[in-house]
Amino acid sequence: MTGKINRTSLAVAGIIAGALAVSACGSSSSSSSTSTAASSGITATKDATIAASVPSKYSTAGTLSVATDASYAPMEYVKDGSKEIIGADVDLANALGQVMGLKTNVENAGFDAIIPGLASGKYDMGMSSFSDNKEREATVDFVTYYEAGTSFFGKKGGPAPANLAGLCGLTVAVEKGTIQADDANAQAAKCPSNKKLTVLVFPDQNGANSAIISGRAQVSMADSPVAAYQVTQSNGQLVLVGKPYGTVPYGIAIPKNSGLSGPVLAAMKNLIAGGQYTAILKKWGLEQGAITTPVINGAIN
Repeated sequence: MTGKINRTSLAVAGIIAGALAVSACGSSSSSSSTSTAASSGITATKDATIAASVPSKYSTAGTLSVATDASYAPMEYVKDGSKEIIGADVDLANALGQVMGLKTNVENAGFDAIIPGLASGKYDMGMSSFSDNKEREATVDFVTYYEAGTSFFGKKGGPAPANLAGLCGLTVAVEKGTIQADDANAQAAKCPSNKKLTVLVFPDQNGANSAIISGRAQVSMADSPVAAYQVTQSNGQLVLVGKPYGTVPYGIAIPKNSGLSGPVLAAMKNLIAGGQYTAILKKWGLEQGAITTPVINGAIN
């Protein structure tokens, strides 16, 4: 959400104003909100060969529904003061649609509801900082497009765990349905009774962020690009602690047997070759996780 690996909220500037500002930035419970898909300024051109390979179910409709949990800046989040969903995943989704000759409709959904929604046919794709792992591949296919690990962060001057074992004795805030939540709960079972690890699980990353700011939790865990972004936006109040762990590929989630994975993979290769992929990552400060060779189902564990 490493699950997403995990994921997080861009209203980190709002974090500084207080927990309410953060939580107002975008909630994964607002499943009905959609992006107006404002232009990112980075456009791609329709590729006739790739467009011809798109199954008729999608080409006839002309639109792809793309589900995302918009609480995870800079990957996906709700623009302050609006209902517009923006971020790197949104820009990439729109560019992929352009290559395939399709429009994209980005919908805000709870993170742990996206893969079931793909399996049931509610959504056509999921772009929400999903880590590609074997468990998820049993339900959906993935087209890889980025690499990230998990990072720890907290208030400046607070506890600084070096690794998962260092969480023992602390309270950690995580997002529901993420690998970070799984990792924190697994570690809690290993901690000695005199150094209990308390895991607070929230519906989205905004809630986890609020817990840090309010002092209910001492540490949070999120994907490395998300955690780094929040720290840079916090005016020195938040810091990264420890070292990232568990680097894995992000994947675009696609229903199995939909026939869409091949066209999406071809479109991603087109964006990489054409430079739009690099331009989008640069726009959001995410160049460090760029890949050169996307694949279908690239899970490493």
